[in-house]
Amino acid sequence: QVQLVESGGGLVQAGGSLRLSCAASRTTGSIVAMGWYRQAPGKQRELVATITSAGNTNYANSVKGRFTISRDNAKNTVYLQMNSLKPEDTDVYYCNAVIERVVRFNYWGQGTQVTVSS
Repeated sequence: QVQLVESGGGLVQAGGSLRLSCAASRTTGSIVAMGWYRQAPGKQRELVATITSAGNTNYANSVKGRFTISRDNAKNTVYLQMNSLKPEDTDVYYCNAVIERVVRFNYWGQGTQVTVSS
């Protein structure tokens, strides 16, 4: 079983920055992609950013130009640098990892709260 350990959430003023980190621990399999999703109460979970093992990235339109996802393959860690934060970015952010052994499996972190004050 893979464990995703998240850190970096917190409270920040609008216009400020945060950096989220997620480290994946595993015994078998290869990480083919990692990413960040966010979910507010009563709403569906939505993609924020993803990155493949090759370095290909994908961003939600709402965060393009403000957020940057990166990955350290040696540490099995993904980062999300969040700049120019807005109150609408307030959500619980969840780390995701797609890991392949024979088939691909999705794993989720426990979530980290990001709150952006006006």
